[in-house]
Amino acid sequence: MTTPPTTPSEFAAVTDDDLVTGEGVALDLPPAALGTRMVSGLIDVTVTVALLFVVLIVVSVATIGADEALVGAAVVLISILVFAVYPTTIETLTRGRSLGKLALGLRTVRDDGGPITFHHALVRALIGYVEIYAFAGTPAFFSILLSRRGKRLGDYAAGTHVVRERVALRLPLPTPMPPELAGWAARADITALPTGLALAIRQFLGRADLVDPASRDQVARSLAAELAPYVAPAPPADASAERVLGAVLAERRERDARRLAREEDLRRRLWAAP
Repeated sequence: MTTPPTTPSEFAAVTDDDLVTGEGVALDLPPAALGTRMVSGLIDVTVTVALLFVVLIVVSVATIGADEALVGAAVVLISILVFAVYPTTIETLTRGRSLGKLALGLRTVRDDGGPITFHHALVRALIGYVEIYAFAGTPAFFSILLSRRGKRLGDYAAGTHVVRERVALRLPLPTPMPPELAGWAARADITALPTGLALAIRQFLGRADLVDPASRDQVARSLAAELAPYVAPAPPADASAERVLGAVLAERRERDARRLAREEDLRRRLWAAP
């Protein structure tokens, strides 16, 4: 079993696999498993080979009696179109989803979690021709097997990896407002928190029950000290650090909800104006 984090830095750490929203919430999309990647790749290879076969038949019929050099040039051009242009175009237009990935709920993303571009798709396609078609997928198989994030050689070259999109997203329940701190939080001036600090506090409050009492109190006090410059006036002296953290997050959530409601009301009134 993984040991729960016991220091603020461990709670604040955002790994390369985390997608962080503007609220400072890390959404962890798991990397695609080897078996899923193999099935997805098999679908893509089947479609690509079938496409190549159909195009070659059409070109063969169209070039009957043509010069051998012309036929050879046509075959080279067709290979480039099928093995490089086709997968690059598909992944670029779909933001990282080939036909096989669409079927299995996978997606190629950048290492920072963002959508891939034409450059990423092209590099993956070019390297993929070598590792998948030229060497029958052997380099890709062992690369995915040995990689923590299931990266094939094309992913290493392009700076990408494949994740599973069809996962159940379970968000923790909102932190309740401690009743004894509601008055203080309502009057306090709370500025925008840095993303790392907001994420660290959320993660701590969500995992506090997993931490032993001594470490729990130590981490709560440390996070409260980091929070202090962003809140005025200071909380009551007898308030526990953990309750203060919960009060600040709850108050920020309520203020954000009220702000969004005001903006929505303003938009409705503007659209309703003559």
